[in-house]
Amino acid sequence: MNRNAKEKKNQNDEPLEKKLWKAADKLRKNMDAAEYKHVVLGLIFLKYISDAFEELYQKLKEGKGDYEGADPEDKNEYTAEKVFYVPPSARWKWLQGRAKLPTIGKDVDDAMDAIEKDNPSLRGVLPKVYAQEKLDKASLGGLIDLIGSAVLGTKEAQSKDVLGKVYEYFLGEFALAEGRKGGQFYTPGSVVKLLVEMLEPYEGRVFDPCCGSGGMFVQSEKFVESHRDYYKKKSNGLSLNPADRISIYGQESNQTTWRLAKMNLAIRHIDSTNVKWNNEGSFLNDTHKDLKADYIIANPPFEDSDWSGDLLQNDARWSILGQKLPPPPNNANYAWIQHFLYHLAPNGFAGFVLSKGSLTVRTSGQDKIRKAIIENDFVDCIINLPTKLFLNTQIPACLWFLRRNKQKRKGEILFIDARNMGFLINRRNRVLSDKDIALIAGTYHNWRASASSASEEYKDVQGFCKSATLNEVKALNYVLTPGRYIGLPDDEDDFNFAERFNALKSELEKQIEEEAELNKAIVENLAKIEVKG
Repeated sequence: MNRNAKEKKNQNDEPLEKKLWKAADKLRKNMDAAEYKHVVLGLIFLKYISDAFEELYQKLKEGKGDYEGADPEDKNEYTAEKVFYVPPSARWKWLQGRAKLPTIGKDVDDAMDAIEKDNPSLRGVLPKVYAQEKLDKASLGGLIDLIGSAVLGTKEAQSKDVLGKVYEYFLGEFALAEGRKGGQFYTPGSVVKLLVEMLEPYEGRVFDPCCGSGGMFVQSEKFVESHRDYYKKKSNGLSLNPADRISIYGQESNQTTWRLAKMNLAIRHIDSTNVKWNNEGSFLNDTHKDLKADYIIANPPFEDSDWSGDLLQNDARWSILGQKLPPPPNNANYAWIQHFLYHLAPNGFAGFVLSKGSLTVRTSGQDKIRKAIIENDFVDCIINLPTKLFLNTQIPACLWFLRRNKQKRKGEILFIDARNMGFLINRRNRVLSDKDIALIAGTYHNWRASASSASEEYKDVQGFCKSATLNEVKALNYVLTPGRYIGLPDDEDDFNFAERFNALKSELEKQIEEEAELNKAIVENLAKIEVKG
């Protein structure tokens, strides 16, 4: 096979989402990825709902069987089938027919407005960014033609989750393109999957107070859908819809990211009524202040120094079983931990990502908060994550798992070190494989199961996992780095972001000072040199 034929075969074998991304990215030209993201994802959403509408429209028009006598323009017909109604001026065929016109930008904006008017759940959600001058209208037309070539919203496409794959792939690629300037809304899929596999949110209230683009909710629903047997057994064989067994609650402070979340959930028919936006954020304006959640799953901003903590020193959330322990105003890590604890139901379970520094920090009273959390036996499991998992930060990360009421493994904490897991997909990024996720989550569930079982399902593994008692943790000054317990040298596992940053800063300042002194000495010595003609 010659080289050109081989390249063509490889291109044909590429999944749809990858082909679409490559073509769409070429059309981006000089537009910033952060802005282009909303242009592309908005059109993908529009194509999806238009496909779903068109398929049902044709059935209603034919009027056969259950659809006999139906009016294809009756909005109620679409609501009954959980399909968004798309008015004539917003249908994909009509827009694609106008793709080469100079007015196409305004046409798409008008289409988004029209869809919002006819579908209350989408009001204030869809992007209206297509008429802006910096968006090249020829490129926009090309993008419409490109997305028009993909079938996204038919029943067959939905059964294969075509749109879900495209949407998730594009979110990841945009996060990669934005790099350190963006991507705060995107938690890598393998990390989300691990959190969900650990938490197992079968039923109840699932809460993410910094929900980004809604990936945690999507994965939770996927988990529930994939465990239908659980519901069959629980209901004595009756058919239950697993998606009806959980309800989601969320909050997001970035409005454009919140819009992405609403669209991400809408395409999967996940009720997002309780996913709220306000620009003040969860600390200053806790939208769900009375909520007690069965599951909390989150990836809050790392080491956030600008969270308005100085305005909230007397907040009720900073009380741990009657002990008042306000977090420091210059770092939100422990504010998030206490926020999660505050919102957990009596038997609630939380899993979240934090910077690794949270496991060891001893400054500003954070060690006292950690000590109180440990002594009250809220910590269930700590997982050390590999590097290069996150697209927008190189700060080492870990996973915390907290339980309000441990009914198994009381007085113990499971430590897992996963730093050597995962594989590089490119020079900068790593993902956890399904096998890695199964091993980590399986180890945790076996640990929990063996507490009430005669069989020895769990065993400590040197260098990987260790079940430690609270007395062992106390003996190590309440430090939670897994390496301390599983047998790794301390210097390999301890990392304090603030201490490391300050040390590097001091070292750099000293170096600059020394160089300044040296330059001064050189200038003085040069001045002493007498040049004779």
